[in-house]
Amino acid sequence: METSGRTFLSLSLSRFHARLWFPHVPLALGLMLFGFRNLHPLLTEIANLRTGAVHYSPVQEFRALPEFFHDLGKGPHSLIGILEILMAVGLLFRSRFAWSVALVLVSASLGILLYPAWTMSLRAAGDLLLLAGLLFFRRDFSRSNLATGTLFSVISIILLFGYAIFGAYILGKGFSPPIDSLLTAFYFSVVTMATVGYGDIVPKTDDARMFVVSLIILGISVFTASLSTVVLPMMNDRVRHLLMGGRRKMSRKNHYILVGTGGLAANVFAELNDRNLPVTLIVNRRIEEPPWNTVDQVIGDPADTEVLKEAGILAARALLSLLENDGENAFVVLAARASGTEAKTVVSVRDRVNLARIRTVRPDMILAMDVIGAQILGMALSGEPVDGDQLLKKVLFAEADDPEKATEGR
Repeated sequence: METSGRTFLSLSLSRFHARLWFPHVPLALGLMLFGFRNLHPLLTEIANLRTGAVHYSPVQEFRALPEFFHDLGKGPHSLIGILEILMAVGLLFRSRFAWSVALVLVSASLGILLYPAWTMSLRAAGDLLLLAGLLFFRRDFSRSNLATGTLFSVISIILLFGYAIFGAYILGKGFSPPIDSLLTAFYFSVVTMATVGYGDIVPKTDDARMFVVSLIILGISVFTASLSTVVLPMMNDRVRHLLMGGRRKMSRKNHYILVGTGGLAANVFAELNDRNLPVTLIVNRRIEEPPWNTVDQVIGDPADTEVLKEAGILAARALLSLLENDGENAFVVLAARASGTEAKTVVSVRDRVNLARIRTVRPDMILAMDVIGAQILGMALSGEPVDGDQLLKKVLFAEADDPEKATEGR
């Protein structure tokens, strides 16, 4: 049911080139809007600090902090708002990491709004709607690259240092000797997160000790995640380059661009490979398993015009979009049209109800293998004669040869 709904929505929006902006742009704008909404208490607190209505100074325990830090709807909600705004930028690039973090943030925001009365408000309904949108369109956020990982690693480290320095300062009286300046708080934060532990500043209260524990756990987690996101991929690429001796990139000219790795795509690749025809495969992440490990691969979204140009769409003979989702195939064709290529476009269709809709994106050929299989089976079971010419037209719908297209256009 979910797949059919996604396909229907995708095909309905395909004529508006929706793949270029939907669903990542609306979800990113919604997340950013809710982030600024959650950030409002912090902005109010900053205004109070500027007017002198509120003054922060080092304290000994958490309970001595201002109300802003104790109210779930203020301090924690403001932190969630900051992170939501940052993750909204990642959603614009369809980052999988940003989607994962956004899902956790929206869930936490919804929980805070519902607690403790557990009654639905307008704000909670908005978070619930955004959460449902993120879950429904989860497959549209699959990009994972070094640039995105580096960006969010830097953001995570900056936020961690902010938490460490500000936390050490406001709990300054809980340490021995007391931390009474931001410079001392910065020094203590660096020493603690580096797990050096000189012992010149030690926590003496339970609250200060718990803060140090959280700082150590967060520090290890953030730096480990940053290491695995940035450094390890760079090392893997270097090792792959050394082991494979710097594989020469294929000349992407007069070749075939293949999108999809399912059964149909694998068989088509085998046929092209047997005929020594050059193939470039577009995938979300590099595949090292046979038979794809020997093919020229381009990493990215096949519905992105820039990715298609990197794959050589302007000099290709044909684009074969053989994904499992009919709507995604339609978006790939639209992106190819937008690139200005003269290459032929071939798409596969699995659901017969999508045939009429897929024609609206004007591909050169439509492979309706599941449809023809069902028709052959129906004819065989009912004893009807099999008309080879009609079946061939059902398998290979071409715009100029499809008799039904002229009927529908009247």
